[in-house]
Amino acid sequence: MSRLKIFCDFDGTITTTDNIISLMKNFAPPEWNEIKDLILAQDISIKEGVGRMFRLLPSSSRDELVQYLLDTHQFRHGFKDFIDWAQQQNIDLKIVSGGIGFFVEPILDGIVPPEHVYCNSADFSEETIRITWPHSCDEDCNNECGCCKTSIIRQEAEPGDFVVMIGDSITDLEGAKMADLVFACDDFLADKCRELGLNYGRFESFDEIITELEEMNRKAEAHGQLS
Repeated sequence: MSRLKIFCDFDGTITTTDNIISLMKNFAPPEWNEIKDLILAQDISIKEGVGRMFRLLPSSSRDELVQYLLDTHQFRHGFKDFIDWAQQQNIDLKIVSGGIGFFVEPILDGIVPPEHVYCNSADFSEETIRITWPHSCDEDCNNECGCCKTSIIRQEAEPGDFVVMIGDSITDLEGAKMADLVFACDDFLADKCRELGLNYGRFESFDEIITELEEMNRKAEAHGQLS
């Protein structure tokens, strides 16, 4: 029987806002907006764009940036229950984030084990923040993703697994194309899934995902298809 494996985005999905955008709005000079627009238009890669945006921020601001996000982030409703549910059901759940470890890890501390979190890293040894890429694209991806969700799915999922992708934005699109089921919490990803004919559903709360997956599991078990 196939095994359920879930890959969940962080910014804009687990948290209700995109933490990189929040940092740029509050700490970066105005030129970050042009870089963001180039990323969204797919004129430059996510890796190039994120790297360029963080180069606008001084390394000395690290503590201020982290504290700002710790004070202002909000988890999407039902997220902690979703984590508890996945653990109770022994479901393989990985967080795959285009965010940066210096803020992703403190926000998720005590909620998600660090070994279940994939994200980018940062080097603060230079005058401005330099992003590093421990999970870059493998030989099957040339999109310059930064944190390459398709590479992680290929690494973690086995043939026959039922892959679920949860996300909101352009950083989740390639992973969504590999998934058996996509949950989208934003129009961007939902519209792209519809255009591409992908199997997807919209959600606002993680409680909705629990309900959908439990129903799917009941039907699959009745037919001996899922474990």
